[in-house]
Amino acid sequence: MNEIVNSINNVIWSPALIYLCLGAGLFYSLMTRFAQVRHFKEMCKLMLNNSESDKGISSFQALAVSLSGRVGVGNIAGVAAAIGFGGPGAIFWMWVVAFLGASTAYAESTLGQIYKVEEDGQYRGGPAYYFERCLGWRPLGIIFAISAIIGCGIFLPGVQANAVGNAVTQIFGDGNMVVTSFGEVGTYKLISLAVILIILAFIIFGGIKRIAQFTQIIVPFMALGYIVMALIVVFLNLDKLPGIFMLIINDAFTAQAGFGAAIGWGVKRGIYSNEAGQGSGPHAAAAAEVEHPAQQGLVQAFSVYVDTLLVCTATALMILITQQYNVVGTLTDGSFIVQNVATNTEIGSAAFTQLALLQVFGDFGQIFVGLALFFFAFTTILAYYYITETNVAYLNRVFNNRLPVVFFKLLLMFMVAYGTVNSAGYIWTIGDIGVGLMAWVNVLGILLIFFLHKPTITCLRDYERQKKAGGPISFDPVKLGIKNATFWEKRLEKQRQQQAE
Repeated sequence: MNEIVNSINNVIWSPALIYLCLGAGLFYSLMTRFAQVRHFKEMCKLMLNNSESDKGISSFQALAVSLSGRVGVGNIAGVAAAIGFGGPGAIFWMWVVAFLGASTAYAESTLGQIYKVEEDGQYRGGPAYYFERCLGWRPLGIIFAISAIIGCGIFLPGVQANAVGNAVTQIFGDGNMVVTSFGEVGTYKLISLAVILIILAFIIFGGIKRIAQFTQIIVPFMALGYIVMALIVVFLNLDKLPGIFMLIINDAFTAQAGFGAAIGWGVKRGIYSNEAGQGSGPHAAAAAEVEHPAQQGLVQAFSVYVDTLLVCTATALMILITQQYNVVGTLTDGSFIVQNVATNTEIGSAAFTQLALLQVFGDFGQIFVGLALFFFAFTTILAYYYITETNVAYLNRVFNNRLPVVFFKLLLMFMVAYGTVNSAGYIWTIGDIGVGLMAWVNVLGILLIFFLHKPTITCLRDYERQKKAGGPISFDPVKLGIKNATFWEKRLEKQRQQQAE
C-alpha cells in the first residue's frame, strides 16, 4: 500500500507541479505589478475590517478562518520535514513561494469574492463556483469539488491529527497501551483524540459562524504566542543569527541535500503550509462581507505573509539556531548528511521543534509545542471541514439533500481518529496527494481564467482607481464587463433602489 501511495504522490508532485506553482506566482506578481508589495499598507488596514452580516463574516474573521487553514502542522512539523529532507536551504525556497504565492492568493481569493453566491442564508464560493460561473465549465467545477472533498475531507485532516498525537506522546509518553481496531495505541494519545473529537463535533455542527467566532480568537492568540517564543530564542542567541541567514541562503543554491531536494521540499512544504494556489483560501474569502472583491483578495495575500514569513520562519530559526536537526542523505542506506540529534528522531513530526525549545526552555518548551500543535492542528481541521462542506454544498445542488453534509462531517471525524493513531510518514504522503490534486486543478484554472477574461486584474485596477479618486468604494461588474457576477449585480441593484427611495 505504501508503495502505491508513494507512486501516486511522485506523479502528482512531479517537478512540473513545483514549477507550475512558482511560475503562476511569478506571472500574477508581474500582471498585478507586485500588488503584494505595493499594497502592503492597504492589506494591513483592510485586515482590521470587522463589518459582518447575518449572511457573511467580517474580513478579519475570513482572514482568521483562512489562516486557521494556512497556519497548521505545516508550520511546525512541515518546516522540520523541509529541513530534514531538503536541508536549511529549503527555507529560502519557502520564502520564495510565500512572496510569489501572495499574488496567487490575491487572484484566487478575488475570484472567490467576484463569483460567490448566496445559498441557505450564507455566502459560499471557491474554485468550483468560479470555474462554473466565469469559464462556464461546470465539469471543471465538479472535478475541483471532488478533489477538494477528497483532499480536505479525507486526506488532510489526518495529517493535522497525527501531529497532535505524536506531540502528546513526545511530552507524556505512551502511557498504558490499549488494543484498538487500529492496533495498539497509548492511552494519552487516545485521550487527546477524544478531546479533539468532542470539541470538533460541537463546532462543525454550528456552521461557518461558529467556526469564524472560534478562529478569530484562537488563531491570532496562538500565532502571536508562538512568534514570541521564537523571538526569545533568537534574542538569547542573537550572535548566531547572521550565520543562520547565511546558512539558509548559501544552502539554497549549493544545497547539502542536493539543489533539487532543497527546492523540491521547500516548494512542496511551502505550498502545503501557506496554501497559495491550492484553492483552499477562496472558500473563506468568499464568505467575507466586503465592499469590493479586491479588498478580500489583498487581505488573503497578507495571510500568506503571516503564515510563511512569520510563523514558518519562527520555526526554522528555532531549529537552526539550536542545531536540533538532522539532514538525511540522498542514498537509501539511511545515512545522514548532518546529524545533530538522535537518528531515530522522526523527521516528519514536530520533534525537531520540540527539541529546539527543550534546549532553551526545558520541559516547558516541549509542553508549549504540544499545546501549539493542538491549537494549530485543530483550527486547521475546522478550515478543512468548511472547505469540504462548501464543495459538498456545490455538488449537493443536484441532489438537494442534507444527508451528504452530515455524512462528510462524520467521515472527517473518522479520518481525524485514523490520522491520530497512524504513522506520520504514510499520513504526510496522502496529505501531499490531497494538496497536489487541488493545486493542479486550481492553478491551471486560474491561469486559464486570466487568459480568457482577466477579471482579477480588471477588479484590481477598478479598486485602485476608486481609492485614488477618494470616493466611496463599490463594485459594478456589468460596468467592468465582468459577466455572471450575479451576487454583486443584485447587491448593486438593491443599493440603487434603497437610494431612490
